[in-house]
Amino acid sequence: MAIGSENAPITITEYSSMSCPHCAAFGQNVFPMLRSKYIDTGKVRFVFREFPLDIKAAAASILARCIGKGDSEKYLAAVEMLFKLQDQLMTQTKATLLYVGRQHGMSEEDVKTCEEDKAQFDKLNADQQYAVREVKIAATPTFFVNGMRLQGSMSFEELEERIKPLLAK
Repeated sequence: MAIGSENAPITITEYSSMSCPHCAAFGQNVFPMLRSKYIDTGKVRFVFREFPLDIKAAAASILARCIGKGDSEKYLAAVEMLFKLQDQLMTQTKATLLYVGRQHGMSEEDVKTCEEDKAQFDKLNADQQYAVREVKIAATPTFFVNGMRLQGSMSFEELEERIKPLLAK
């Protein structure tokens, strides 16, 4: 899922897992500033790629896909909520998925149908296998800023340090 101008001079791609605490911290603490200062101003295109580290993260990713139905904003709103509820997601997965689904207009049956969609799971799995094989992703979060790999958690200031020189070109 991508947001921001397709003509932005910088593209940031994040590989993220819904069960990764560093990914959640980035989503809650860094992404809002990145969005307001760089994405919403047309300087950065942000691409979010799922890389679930476990079955709970995979279930959360599939739910976000169902909620989004191809709409990046709806999808990212679900991701944001799932990151905020990450502790509950890890300890009470089913109840948390139902809660998030309900908050986005889904019935219990909708959530169940979504989670049992084998095609969604197969696509997620294929995307992840591609990331391992071709992009050599081994951990989350992993970022690419105009193709340059950055691995691990990052503050807004650290990320901005990588962005500013690219904008000066």
